[in-house]
Amino acid sequence: VYQTSQDNNDTGKVPSNYAGFNGLANAAAVDFTAAADAALPATVHIKTKATRQVSNNLPRSPFSELFDMDLDDFFGGGGGRMRSIPQMASGSGAIISEDGYIVTNNHVISGADEITVTLNNKKVFKAKLIAADPSSDLAVIKIDAKNLPFLIYGNSDDVKVGQWVLAVGYPLTLETTVTAGIVSAKGRTLEINRRQSDSPVESFIQTDAAVNPGNSGGPLITTDGKLIGINSAIASPTGAYAGYSFTIPVNIVKKIVSDLMKHGTVQRAYLGIRYASDAASDEEKSRAGIKDEDGIYVAELTHLGAAEAAGIKVGDYITKINGVPLASPADMVGQIATYRPGDKISLTYRRAGKEYTTTVTLRNISGNTDMVKDSKLDKLGADLQTLNKNEAKEYGINGGVVIKAIRPLGVLSKVRIQEGYVILKANNKEVKSVEELRKVIDESTGTVKLEGMYPGYEGIYPIVINLQ
Repeated sequence: VYQTSQDNNDTGKVPSNYAGFNGLANAAAVDFTAAADAALPATVHIKTKATRQVSNNLPRSPFSELFDMDLDDFFGGGGGRMRSIPQMASGSGAIISEDGYIVTNNHVISGADEITVTLNNKKVFKAKLIAADPSSDLAVIKIDAKNLPFLIYGNSDDVKVGQWVLAVGYPLTLETTVTAGIVSAKGRTLEINRRQSDSPVESFIQTDAAVNPGNSGGPLITTDGKLIGINSAIASPTGAYAGYSFTIPVNIVKKIVSDLMKHGTVQRAYLGIRYASDAASDEEKSRAGIKDEDGIYVAELTHLGAAEAAGIKVGDYITKINGVPLASPADMVGQIATYRPGDKISLTYRRAGKEYTTTVTLRNISGNTDMVKDSKLDKLGADLQTLNKNEAKEYGINGGVVIKAIRPLGVLSKVRIQEGYVILKANNKEVKSVEELRKVIDESTGTVKLEGMYPGYEGIYPIVINLQ
């Protein structure tokens, strides 16, 4: 005999597997006014000016960064050729200190020649870029001001699906705007940061709070006014709000912001594994020997990586970090992103049906625990690769650095240069590897003269770039 919901209603009995929710009869009414009062003065409007190389006929992604851009003539004629046009962009930011430090998105300020910040009280300041991290799409800027209102960090690990949250920012052409919604999901990955980084960090909080272009970089707060994330993207077929928004969790934000302010670059920790993607089909998982079990399947280990050193093996399932359960690879990426090389974590994993816990000392991308220094090379906004000897011989050169891809918001996107360009010299010094180019760039101040070639074409093409 099966018990029906009507039986439960008639008898007043509760099924043994019921989740324990007893309705909202005793819940207090939610009041957003105190939280809004705390967040509005600490949310700023960011405007930028830049001259960029753009192409006609750009495809639209279903995921959009949330900043306004003046794109007059953007889809004009020209048959897909690159053109230089002046651009104005607009976004939001959150004040995080009384002396003028502000966190926003990297895509809001990347490539900007001028950054202007307007406070909620209409005061206007010129801002300078402190540092940025394309991998997480975060940036820190600063204005010369004192005694500013600022937001207090919350704890994004404590955020629950279904709880109320507020999004604050400057959407479209409006002044400061507050919208409310709930947390729809956690640990979302969109691959949107891969546009500006080869190693994206994505573990978004998904909400249904209404956000639009212009909200980018603005805060997501709890009903008690604490910062739990920085709004970054929306899922939309049109570029306007369609019900889903995505926020960088504050636990990632505060670690990366601390790194940027202290070191000028992110001290990123790596576990040293390649994991099975959530997107893999059942057939692909079956071929790879991946069973349908809880945890993150270890598909490959990095030689001399942190996981290998701790005894993790291919085929293990990672289930927890410091006791926090992992529901998806994005959860794991988000947890690791809050640590630095040299930090020790407790890693729980399952092997052959048994669960084990071990201590892992995280490492940097080079496989050690050294601090990474800031490099101006990152400002180029390009994927660079040392030309191999066979290609160099074919081109009749000693060596060089090839530009494999140019990202839309970097320094190289602002000059007349195309993918495939082989850099031969920088500031009149021959460069035959990415490291040699990095050394010249890091020693440079202001402008850098690049000389290079395009395979299949005669002549040397000089380019002058501005790193300021």
